[in-house]
Amino acid sequence: MELTRRNLGKLALATGAAAAAGTTLVRSADGAATWKTTGTAVSALSGFDTQMKTFMQARGITGGQLAVTYKGRLVLARGYSTSSTLAVQPTSLFRVASLSKSFTAAAIVKLVQDGKLSLSTPVGNIIDITPPAGQTKDSRWSTVTLWKLLQHLGGFDRDVSGDPNFKDAVISKALGVPMELHSADVIKYMAGQKLDFAPGTKYAYSNFGYMLAGRVIEKASGLSYAGYVQQKLLTPLKIKRMVQGYTIAKHTGETSYESQNTGRTVLDTSGATVAAPYGSFSMRIQDANGGWLSTAPDLVRWAKMFDAPSSVLNSTSLGRVWAKPSTGVNADGWYYGLGWQVRPVTGGTGDFAGATGFLMMVDTPTKKAPFVETNYEGVITLSGAASAPRLNLALPPC
Repeated sequence: MELTRRNLGKLALATGAAAAAGTTLVRSADGAATWKTTGTAVSALSGFDTQMKTFMQARGITGGQLAVTYKGRLVLARGYSTSSTLAVQPTSLFRVASLSKSFTAAAIVKLVQDGKLSLSTPVGNIIDITPPAGQTKDSRWSTVTLWKLLQHLGGFDRDVSGDPNFKDAVISKALGVPMELHSADVIKYMAGQKLDFAPGTKYAYSNFGYMLAGRVIEKASGLSYAGYVQQKLLTPLKIKRMVQGYTIAKHTGETSYESQNTGRTVLDTSGATVAAPYGSFSMRIQDANGGWLSTAPDLVRWAKMFDAPSSVLNSTSLGRVWAKPSTGVNADGWYYGLGWQVRPVTGGTGDFAGATGFLMMVDTPTKKAPFVETNYEGVITLSGAASAPRLNLALPPC
């Protein structure tokens, strides 16, 4: 389908209508009088504004942001709020949670492209994975390759043994180390645990796998994880605002986060109850799997990189990003590539308590090029949600 300006307007309405279905009410939204928008209004795309308002007010979501590109051109960048005390700009920074995985995977692929890594190398051959004294490492670690880590085939299943990136108190007690934890603490603890399945035999989403990938990036590049991503990926794309988030402190221009949930702090052993977005999880140990802050316009700029080979990622590298895994393709043809969920409507989502993000690319296959032509890309970031809203995209008939 070739998206015309007229069809793009229809797409705006279709997107919002689909998004208005199916999530839990967080709290009563403020009255309509508090609805605020920022950024340049585009009359032809007013459907986005209308449906974002309906969606956010129905769910008590206090802050949102939307960016849309069409054939590589930014056509809409808007900020929204339903709170009298919050004014979200198109340039406001949001935690993007698991959308961070696309940056980590791209960094690994870039290092492979530059001859500094091989995806078939076991992670234990690159970084130190040593269990605590008196414990033995599962022999199957020798088959946990970078491919398997990035495709969530590494042998770690949070539904079986829990997510180690959120087991701060357990790990602190087991190792006798203070909180706030470092990634090295989590890796040491996990090195002494039995894998949940033989690597490569099934798909199981793993934040820990991407934490490991972040340490591989540091070892192979000689830079910090964030430093490598910014220097080799973001700077060439002229993305300047993206930064790693803090657990408590805020960056200039960063939005605030709200949640109906609370939890025990992971910043020390006091056991104090804190607001979920501020200390119930550690942003420090989420860096490579969920630590980035971004704006919606910068995320669509990032997504555009995957449309065609460039000086950042060449054709071979892009092919690796979208490659089908050896297992984990579901009945509808959906699968997890490298940092992206690949499906008929492609996209990635991420959420923490108080924040969620959704990044999607709508592709039109063409016989003229080895890659799909992305006509439309969109990003929605939200704050004030207790859990990630489920967003679906309804396309007009082709």
